[in-house]
Amino acid sequence: MASNFMKFIHFVRPLSKKERGYMSELNKHLEPRDLKKIKNLLKNKKIGVSFSSLGISEKIGDDASFPQLNLALEDNELQLFTEKINKEIEEKVKRRTFRLFSERSKKTIKEFIAPNIFGLGLVKEAAALQLFAVEPVHILLLGDPGTGKTDILRSVSNLHPITSFGLGSGASKAGLSAAVKGNEIIRGLLPMANEGICCIDELNLMKKTDYAALYSAMEKGIITYDKANKHFQLDAHVRVIATSNPKGDRFVGNIIDILKKQIPFDSALLTRFHLVFLIRKPGLERFARI
Repeated sequence: MASNFMKFIHFVRPLSKKERGYMSELNKHLEPRDLKKIKNLLKNKKIGVSFSSLGISEKIGDDASFPQLNLALEDNELQLFTEKINKEIEEKVKRRTFRLFSERSKKTIKEFIAPNIFGLGLVKEAAALQLFAVEPVHILLLGDPGTGKTDILRSVSNLHPITSFGLGSGASKAGLSAAVKGNEIIRGLLPMANEGICCIDELNLMKKTDYAALYSAMEKGIITYDKANKHFQLDAHVRVIATSNPKGDRFVGNIIDILKKQIPFDSALLTRFHLVFLIRKPGLERFARI
């Protein structure tokens, strides 16, 4: 009897000021049916409410807090209900944050790419495009040493969920393509980045044996391996972003025809890149402005 009486007391009592505040916040995210049930649970002290956040960067958006339900007692059915409600609220907050971010994404995304490097805005925009492109976009950063080319590659590698990063000369025995050790296939940089981005630093050091694999991956999305009676094909649907120094290590002169003669690649490779940037180290006057 006492238990039923207390349930009745809890049921008819008005919500406290704090609980009304909770309901006001929950009302922003939930349907009336769920709100009615939550109100009764609050009155009966079966749940509590706390606040969480997505923990996002202020560059993405305002990291506003949102309500989450907490169990005040062990109850399997109630636990499933609170988990469902919490997931629903968080998903709505994420979708709203994503929608608001999308409105300023073109300007904002490039700010995450090599933020320590001053300038190169157009290069950073191209890298941002590559991060989200559906079709392959291949980018070559060709320029003087010490101009931030590698920093941009590392940012792209850190920001995309599927990447590989290595030297054109080959960071492993597999190089850019693949190698076979016994019955084991060792994947190189290109197949390792399948459905993602392959970041190649110092492409001018690439081994001649890797040219065919790079051409095939950039155009067809596959690489093949034929050696010692072994033949296989690996998927390499990649977007390539690569760096290179010019012949002689740095550009000399300012006339475009002279600069072109210092590019260390033939047209067969250059034409496979959609965007090629020639990057010069700033002179004393521009460096002083920076």
